[in-house]
Amino acid sequence: MGLAVRNREERFTYKDYLQWTDDERWELINGVAYDMSPAPSRRHQEVVVELVSQFHNYLKDKPCQVYVAPFDVRLLEVEDAADEEIETVVQPDIVIVCERGKLDDRGCKGSPDIIIEVLSPYTAKKDMITKYHLYERHGVKQYWIFDPATDEAVVFKLKGNKYGESQEYNKGEKIQVDMFEDLEIDLNAIFNR
Repeated sequence: MGLAVRNREERFTYKDYLQWTDDERWELINGVAYDMSPAPSRRHQEVVVELVSQFHNYLKDKPCQVYVAPFDVRLLEVEDAADEEIETVVQPDIVIVCERGKLDDRGCKGSPDIIIEVLSPYTAKKDMITKYHLYERHGVKQYWIFDPATDEAVVFKLKGNKYGESQEYNKGEKIQVDMFEDLEIDLNAIFNR
């Protein structure tokens, strides 16, 4: 898990985050700064690139957009929070945003429609536990987790204000993306090795 490198007792905001150098990647979760090092593995990048390709090709000329890290997602505790007050800024591997009003030059302000994380040994616990609860609490409609080590994917969908039972997929299967009537994500292409 990415450890909080800065003092856990100290709380940070997006205003602080914007002052940090670009040669380090950080996330803020409830004001705690998490180092995003080390850089993702080659396998991680292959999975991300194939996922982004499938979404990008489908979403061309459609209102929804796909973005890849580094891309700031500012999750709001208060709907009209000023940037300097925001205490949660994450950089998911992949983000799908359908409400253009949430997009600005800094990224996404508010909850995206789909967030996808690709596990690595360094971030797996944070992605599976901390971010699961964070995304659920902030109303992210779907949270997808891909595990390149096992060639598996798990999809969580918001039911009311909680994620329902997970849907699990393996290499060889396709994920029907119910937000888009005719999009299927081919896991053979994602986990092709």
